[in-house]
Amino acid sequence: MSYSFTGIDHVQLAAPKDSEDEARNFFSSILGMEEIPKPENMAKRGGVWFKCGTHQLHIGIQEDFIPAKKAHPAFHVENLEGLREQLINQGVKVKEDEPLESAKRFYVDDPFGNRLEFLQWVK
Repeated sequence: MSYSFTGIDHVQLAAPKDSEDEARNFFSSILGMEEIPKPENMAKRGGVWFKCGTHQLHIGIQEDFIPAKKAHPAFHVENLEGLREQLINQGVKVKEDEPLESAKRFYVDDPFGNRLEFLQWVK
């Protein structure tokens, strides 16, 4: 084979029109992700991008927006319990799910109804 996959560059989630400030509040202010500038030629489309470890999370504007209720990104977290506490203190509903062997995890919905998973692998 003349090519190989080396990882995932970014994940994109959709959001409704004019929701950039709400995305900034949730992903930056509540979750603590750093906003990164969009390329100038793409900025006119709306949306907002964030740094997530060595990856990026792109929030894209979608005219006929419908939240992703099943499909979701899963974010590796160090100190999952600290994140859980931060989310609860900010009024974000944390949802438990059935156990996953060797991991602690939970789900939340972003402000637009997209499902997000946060997990910490345990040894």
